Amino acid sequence: MLIDTHSHIYSEEFDADRNETVARAKAVGVGKIVLPNIDCSSLERLSSLAKTDENYFYVANGLHPTSVNADCKKELDVIFSEATFGMLPNVVAIGEIGMDLYWDDTFVKEQKSAFDFQLAYATEHGLPVIIHCRNAFAQIMDVMDAYRSSGLTGVFHCFSEDYESARQVLDMGYYIGIGGVLTYKKSVLPEVVSQIPLTSIVLETDSPYLAPVPHRGKRNESAFVACVAEKMSSILGCSYDDVCEITSGNAKKLFKIA
Repeated sequence: MLIDTHSHIYSEEFDADRNETVARAKAVGVGKIVLPNIDCSSLERLSSLAKTDENYFYVANGLHPTSVNADCKKELDVIFSEATFGMLPNVVAIGEIGMDLYWDDTFVKEQKSAFDFQLAYATEHGLPVIIHCRNAFAQIMDVMDAYRSSGLTGVFHCFSEDYESARQVLDMGYYIGIGGVLTYKKSVLPEVVSQIPLTSIVLETDSPYLAPVPHRGKRNESAFVACVAEKMSSILGCSYDDVCEITSGNAKKLFKIA
């Protein structure tokens, strides 16, 4: 079995063929999908899809860093309200959260504050976190330093840093999320993956983004996590079945999925 630990197939990009998309995922052996939230505008779509099959879909609730602005406290209040958690089934994590300074650093202070708030919430409620990090690794590690002895854990989603950064993540007890970028010709991830234990890796797609080869440039979907597993098998020199079994076991452990 495969587990896609990061998919946004509740988004409008899948409105025309969502059922078929899920069927294709199941056909290649994807047995579970984790659906991370973006912001208030995505909550209803996320909830609606998750409720269609509560043995298949699992939810992460949080505020994405690119949705953080000067007025983000109001949005955080809604996302982390009892009413919101009451409407979301199978909440297994807080996410996706973090910092993103790739497009804009206007709200870097607010991003840090929102990230810290969500880390604190996850710690208080015993939930792992799904961390989005883009052009902000040093800033993220700075915020997380206060949580090193808290018992908080999680995954650095769509990891794209070097081996030294990967070691820092692993030293904190976090998992590394690997997706389609692993298959790209100029990616540094094959070198990184070859140096870290498979027991510290979970697989993901980040659908509809970052489709793996041979689907690069097209809409990504959860079925394509199989391409990531195949590439990882080739890099590590182990069987495809071992990659599926070990990474899925990691995901079950992290998110406490039966």
